[in-house]
Amino acid sequence: MNPPRVAVTGVAAIASAGHHIEEIWTNVVAGRPNITPITRFDVSDLRTRFASQITNFNLAERVNPRTLRRLGEYIAYAVYVAGEALNDAKLNLAQVDPARVGVILGSAIGGIGALLSHYDTLQKQGPRRINPFAIPAMLVDSAPGMVAIEYGLRGVNFAVVGACASGNYGVGEAYHAIRRGDADVALCGGVEFALTRYTMAGFERARAMSARNEDPNRASRPFDATRDGFVIGEGAAMLVLERWEHARARDARIYGEILGYSATEDAHHLTAPHKDGLGAQEAMQLALRQAGLQPQDIDYINAHGTSTPLNDATETLAIKRVFGPNAHHIPISSTKSVTGHLLGAAGALEAIFCLLAIRDGVVPPTINYETPDPACDLDYTPNEARKHTIRYAASNSFGFGGHNSCLILGGADNGRKA
Repeated sequence: MNPPRVAVTGVAAIASAGHHIEEIWTNVVAGRPNITPITRFDVSDLRTRFASQITNFNLAERVNPRTLRRLGEYIAYAVYVAGEALNDAKLNLAQVDPARVGVILGSAIGGIGALLSHYDTLQKQGPRRINPFAIPAMLVDSAPGMVAIEYGLRGVNFAVVGACASGNYGVGEAYHAIRRGDADVALCGGVEFALTRYTMAGFERARAMSARNEDPNRASRPFDATRDGFVIGEGAAMLVLERWEHARARDARIYGEILGYSATEDAHHLTAPHKDGLGAQEAMQLALRQAGLQPQDIDYINAHGTSTPLNDATETLAIKRVFGPNAHHIPISSTKSVTGHLLGAAGALEAIFCLLAIRDGVVPPTINYETPDPACDLDYTPNEARKHTIRYAASNSFGFGGHNSCLILGGADNGRKA
């Protein structure tokens, strides 16, 4: 039997660009970033002193304050955004089998904020003052576990870690869980709240982040010749996936569907991409093959596009190798130019952007694109959004360790048979 189609019936997110997905999408299309100086910890001795931060949002008013106090922002944001996604899907949990509802979430770094806070307590006050929830608070898999506890979801449940490809992994593994019959519904995506002095210093030593402190909103400049690194961000993005017939039976609104997913490995270097973009190329080819599509079927690519010198050039090369001469005619954008890089949540947020781009017939821009780079010579939709009919979109995510992933997404009415 053919595996079932997988519909997307709910989406939700929070990021620096907005507190809900439609606000974020409006700002992404308009090219309005919200990159701000860091004030929550001392950055005076750091090279980079800004980030893509969630501002003017009181998380303690949206979740149980005890959850936030015990487990920290990483898990609390997961619980909050999960609820928003379920509400958007209008999914009445009393009318579904909780053993058939899964939760699969990705994160690159997990509860590092809680880990560092508890370690600081240990150093200053001793072991008897450590929070009994110190270990669960730092574990990556506690986010899907706590979401399941909060909403009574007893189906397949785990976390995936693939550095900055983790968000794609979360969506893709949920897609596979439904296709192989393990779930009828899956809440999936990525969460990251890793903005700490430690992570800033670590990325700085890896020479990965931009240092345009004088103008943070212009710091993320993917594919531009003057790019000098990514802008670290925080946030969460989640999708509700459903078996197509399950969604239709309850007359759910369908944003679109997941058609293909891949996960490959460079086997080359812990922090640098393969110089020929080999793993990225294979990821796109594998996802296309799984979707049953040809390269010429893709109408839009949401690039990983981090604004680092190596990533943008190798991703460009990989796209050329996969799409051939047609690569120069496919609109591409890096929405990280507006949102910053949400690390393990980035792929899930960008998958949602692909669905909204299909829905609205618009390609979001790559802002701050000013100086062409000979190594990056494709159509990156510079600085202004563009109306464009999109049937199928590809979303790339790559990460430290050589991890690569690609999602292929289509609209709700793409002519496929159920």
